[in-house]
Amino acid sequence: MIQALILDRNCSQCPIRHRAVCATCDDEEILALDKIKFYRTFEAGQPIMWSGDRMEFVGSVVSGTATIERLMEDGRKQTMGLLLPSDFIGRPGRNTAVFDVTAVTDVTLCCFRRESFEKMVAETPHISQRMLEMALDELDAARDWMLLLGRKTAREKIATFLMMVARRTSIDDTVATRFELPLTREAMADFLGLTIETVSRNFSALRKDKLIVLEDKRGVSIPDIDALQAEAGSDAP
Repeated sequence: MIQALILDRNCSQCPIRHRAVCATCDDEEILALDKIKFYRTFEAGQPIMWSGDRMEFVGSVVSGTATIERLMEDGRKQTMGLLLPSDFIGRPGRNTAVFDVTAVTDVTLCCFRRESFEKMVAETPHISQRMLEMALDELDAARDWMLLLGRKTAREKIATFLMMVARRTSIDDTVATRFELPLTREAMADFLGLTIETVSRNFSALRKDKLIVLEDKRGVSIPDIDALQAEAGSDAP
């Protein structure tokens, strides 16, 4: 589907059209964006941006998953966040990247040259308003993540992570009940501040309690969304 999208450049069929930075654009604004957009693909493990490099483009994740990382002075690397479909990469008005961004799976981006997009933001109220909404959503998510890392139990962290992926994997406003995990157990442990043994143990416990079904190495099904949400230890966002 994504390959066909790249070939015909059809924004109306884009799987992230309803929640990306262009979600509130009218037909005329979509045509203007279409003239300056281009697609880039990255293989799993390939860097998308390096911290300190000049930011040549910004864009939305169309498919795949990437991590936002920061390298500490002692050489350790910390995962700061995930980029899932519809998430925006880059920051208008900033010349250089402040984080490393790496493709975890194969990633397709809908990109815009930074200068061209900055001009669009300045001239298009729908885009600037949507950028503000996404920035505020990201701020709320960061506050929620502070709660998760600081107060939630390991089981609640795993349940919260699964609910986050379920919501973001859906192609509409529903919650997906079947999806592929975007991270390995090891990467998930790093992201959640847990050990890999703790992650594996809690996945097994959730499966034993019939809150999730592990279909294969990465496939997960959720029989009861409300029950898993209750395990997350907080209200649904």
